[in-house]
Amino acid sequence: MWLKNQERKVLPKSAFGTAIHYCLNQWDKLASFMKDGRLEIDNNRSERSIKPFVIGRENWMFSNTPRGARASAIIYSVIESAKENSLNPFAYLTYLFEKLPNMAIEDQDALDKLMPWSAAIPLSCRVFKK
Repeated sequence: MWLKNQERKVLPKSAFGTAIHYCLNQWDKLASFMKDGRLEIDNNRSERSIKPFVIGRENWMFSNTPRGARASAIIYSVIESAKENSLNPFAYLTYLFEKLPNMAIEDQDALDKLMPWSAAIPLSCRVFKK
């Protein structure tokens, strides 16, 4: 392997040596990335999606407890997942708030149908791009 060969030739504390060492330590993750073409090599998209929340975090005083922070993380995840799956977040949340109180949450199949990537989500929740 080219990296292993180069690792023996460069100074370990040099910038290049450090980069090679880092790459070799992350090899299994890189190999996973290469096996699935849907995976992105960086997390720029997720960083951009949380930017509004990071900028406004001082405005959200309810997140000053672990329970508040967990609740915030859950709702942000639901909203961003809806956006990633071409759903209107408001319509999707309305749909969830109508369905969840009337179902057994132990029913995994029923819960799976509520996931933002499910084909069972009604068209009224979907955003159709022009």
